[in-house]
Amino acid sequence: MPPRPFQVALADSELSDLRTRLRHTRWPTTPPGVGWSQGVDPAYLREITTHWAEKFDWRGQEAHINTYQHFQVALSTADVHFIHHKAERDGVPIILTHGWPSTFLEYLPVIRPLTEAGFDVVVPSLPGYGFTTRPDQQHTLRDTARLWRELMHSLGYRRFAAHGGDFGSGVTTFLALDHPDDLIGIHLTNLELDPYLGPGSDPLTEAERALVEHEEEFVARAGGYNLLQSTTPLTAGYGLSDSPVGLAAWVLEKWRAWSDCGGDLERFDRDLLLSTLTLFWVTNTITDSMRDFHDNRDLYDALTADDRVRVPTAIGLFDNEFAHHGRMPKSWAERLYDVRRWTEMPSGGHFAAVEEPQALVDDLVEFFLS
Repeated sequence: MPPRPFQVALADSELSDLRTRLRHTRWPTTPPGVGWSQGVDPAYLREITTHWAEKFDWRGQEAHINTYQHFQVALSTADVHFIHHKAERDGVPIILTHGWPSTFLEYLPVIRPLTEAGFDVVVPSLPGYGFTTRPDQQHTLRDTARLWRELMHSLGYRRFAAHGGDFGSGVTTFLALDHPDDLIGIHLTNLELDPYLGPGSDPLTEAERALVEHEEEFVARAGGYNLLQSTTPLTAGYGLSDSPVGLAAWVLEKWRAWSDCGGDLERFDRDLLLSTLTLFWVTNTITDSMRDFHDNRDLYDALTADDRVRVPTAIGLFDNEFAHHGRMPKSWAERLYDVRRWTEMPSGGHFAAVEEPQALVDDLVEFFLS
């Protein structure tokens, strides 16, 4: 079936129910002056969720979102929602893949600049996020890569460029590993997959050992969400699907910790944060999105000594990306990728397309169009 036009239109009843739930939140007891030391700051969460209930204009945001060209298409394993904007003539096709806890909204700031630069831009929603369905059976990043290949071919693009961050980096990597003839090149803002380090691999350099230690320290200090979501996502999902304040706390904590906001979420456009939460809430997909952690937990150890990305690769490292915080040496990436471009950005973090859209656009243009 060909793609069909799609419009974002959330039901009034869903929005009314959301406001009612926000107004009737039962808040936990909190010690005075706790701030962010034990999780999300109670004062901040009360203030932003009050704004969500009383002042946030979803219909205004919805109108803006619908200025982009949305489609939905029935593919082999999922109904996929995506945005598709074309350059004026002979655009280079590129698919941009978001991660967690994010949505297609993250890429809105870069779509028009990229089309103006000469790209045909495709931005899909990951399976189980917002308006893309998730298969009932296990669905991995590798499965999504096959789905994206199917999507791009359905649009008439036999060869294309691909970019991703977070889970999107993993999807993009598997596109390059499994379907190299379809790829012009790939661009990543983090390395979701570690290279093979087993028997026969080169010894770690001092800088690589420091990166591994940093990752282990992060897991010990702040990896509780990953352990929970990779083992019992449904248990957490009962609460997050029933309480919009619980959803807001779970998601906003990550946006604060993983971005270059200096601990101040007000550096983000509040409408963006609340639109992201609203999409997760009204589509009831936060639990489906967390299944990515569960379904992919064995995939991260699946690479072998023979796995290597031979597609030309660009890596743009934003300094405050939580996965490396400026510690990733180029040699680490070169263990898995054919690195042709290596850019270290002085600012920005996990949500690069929102935090530093021009820097991301410039890096994509320089790699694919220059």
